[in-house]
Amino acid sequence: MRTLVLGGIRSGKSAFAEKLAAKGGAVRYVATAVLDPADADFTERVAAHRVRRPGVWNVVEGDPVAVLAERAPVTLIDDLGTWLTARIDARGAWELPRGTVKPDADDLVAAVAGYRDRLVIVTPEVGLGVLPATRSGRLFADEIGELNQRLAEICDEVVLVVAGLPTRIKPEAFAAGSVGTSAATAAAGSAAGLAAGVSSGAADVSALAASDSAAAAAGSAAAQAVSAAGLAAGVSSGAADVSALAASDSAAAQAVSAAGLAAAASSGAADVSALAASDSAAGQAVSPTAAEAVSQPGAAAALAAGVGSGAADLSAAAESDSGAARAGSSASPFWTTSAAPVFGAVPAPNAQVLAQAKERQLQLTKPPGALGRLEDLGNWVAACQGVCPPKQFERARVVVFAGDHGIARYGVSAFPSEVTVQMVANFLHGGAAINVLAGLAGATVRVADIAVDGDTDPSVSHYKIRRSSGAIDREDALSQAEVEAALAAGRAIADEEVDSGADLLVAGDMGIGNTTPATVLVAGLTDTEPVRAVGRGTGVDDAGWMRKTAAIRDAMWRARPHRKDPVALLRVAGGADFAAMAGYLAQAAARRTPVILDGLIVTAAALVAEMLSPGAKAWWVAGHRSAEPAHELALTKLGLTPLIELNMRLGEGSGAVTALPVLRGAVAALADMATFADAGVSTAEEADAR
Repeated sequence: MRTLVLGGIRSGKSAFAEKLAAKGGAVRYVATAVLDPADADFTERVAAHRVRRPGVWNVVEGDPVAVLAERAPVTLIDDLGTWLTARIDARGAWELPRGTVKPDADDLVAAVAGYRDRLVIVTPEVGLGVLPATRSGRLFADEIGELNQRLAEICDEVVLVVAGLPTRIKPEAFAAGSVGTSAATAAAGSAAGLAAGVSSGAADVSALAASDSAAAAAGSAAAQAVSAAGLAAGVSSGAADVSALAASDSAAAQAVSAAGLAAAASSGAADVSALAASDSAAGQAVSPTAAEAVSQPGAAAALAAGVGSGAADLSAAAESDSGAARAGSSASPFWTTSAAPVFGAVPAPNAQVLAQAKERQLQLTKPPGALGRLEDLGNWVAACQGVCPPKQFERARVVVFAGDHGIARYGVSAFPSEVTVQMVANFLHGGAAINVLAGLAGATVRVADIAVDGDTDPSVSHYKIRRSSGAIDREDALSQAEVEAALAAGRAIADEEVDSGADLLVAGDMGIGNTTPATVLVAGLTDTEPVRAVGRGTGVDDAGWMRKTAAIRDAMWRARPHRKDPVALLRVAGGADFAAMAGYLAQAAARRTPVILDGLIVTAAALVAEMLSPGAKAWWVAGHRSAEPAHELALTKLGLTPLIELNMRLGEGSGAVTALPVLRGAVAALADMATFADAGVSTAEEADAR
């Protein structure tokens, strides 16, 4: 993940970037400033930055191009303004033609483009200011403006900070199609729709943001960011009237303008009203999401589809309590500037490294193929990591996606829905099977409440979409806005884990009644009759099995028209937890991180994830084969062979972590075994030669 943080002087861009980088753990801080002892004011500014930085950070003073040649878990470059000034000084280019420092800029852009670890870059935004009066000022503005455009093109995320308020203006969903041809088009996420060119009409954006703690008013800062972006996007005619009243607490403020206009109408008016509340523990600015429109799903769906004409009125209310979203239908406090996350095809693991791994297997002190499938697994891990021999997994991470399902109210499960919220608490206290098995396998566990039908600990409900998905035999599981928000949540969770250093991911599940939608998805996508796919789930009796089969039959009938549309399929017949898992699995593949799939629930989500991101399955391995009959159907559809088969059907990620030691063994064998040459052992060819 590469994040570009833009902001003017005293905008708070550096402080925001430091908080962002600190989430990833140990930080390598690249300080680009060259101190002039005679400049007391600048020296004081640098000192203020130093005081903010944690003492454990590794501070490097030098050229970021050279620094990026070596990997680090998290790197923060602050900032490119002082770097560019130093490069102009070094080339004596202040009076020379523009473009003299282009070779330096080319080297930096290439270094950033090739960098694969977490990277945060701070740079001054000059496009919103007045034209400098001096030639040197204009030269700097031109050079930094062009550099910012080039970096915005290749970075996964771009954030604009105005008066301490960050607004995400380039989500990863737009990375492939970003234009980036002018500094102004990157001004704010709210301008995404307007950038297409509103030929006529007025955009009236009113925003009221308040925080739940005593906070200083940010005045019209949020409105300034929005209005500047809208004007810069180039409205050929009409009026842009932007008024905003924002109140910010010490850690976060609402970027209320961003999400709704991304699908802006080609003509007519968009009236977006948002009431947002932020607590002092939010830690980042949040903008309205698809989930925040739960109270008005029609409006959110209309925006997501792109309104051709007329007015779209989106009202969203979000509240937070003690640092977490209130459970239920309230908004989840996470970012997304796109109502519909966009996933694309995923390239396969490194074929060249795969060939190197196969060659190394032939050099190890064993007969060729003697370790059987362990050899194939080791080769696969090496290809995923892009290095041979592969590295042992240092941070295997399990994320358990918890969510209830309305169908459980109709007798398809042996347990009541309240068990889900109780089990979430059990996970947090370390008492569940996944906690025990993951600890033994060297993995850690995270729980995410996506749709639990009850209140859970605030530490796990950040991405909550709603209370329980719908009863899919008679109603849609989710609204359009909710399914898009759930996909975005899963993608964000995957990004968070990879950015925090996870080198192997596992998805687990917890939710009473979840085998019913899982079976609907699998049977529908494999064209299988319900009676061949339905299992006992948590252990239903014969009468329960018949009720479950009938529910699956009816849900399959409702889902049949949507079998070719993965998002619609999740909306009608899946659920918030399935959508989040699908987004998680697809994004893990996009981030080139291997995944061990668990049982039926996760593999059903994987089928949909493969539809979202063709090629993603090349980054997954099946941990086990469940006792549920639909699981075998799903594995066959994906072309995956499980590592173990122990008649497990618990879920939670338990089968995947039980298989994890097998994968660790495959890595160790390929990486740590001696070669014939190292050990002085004769090969079969050498023995024949004697």
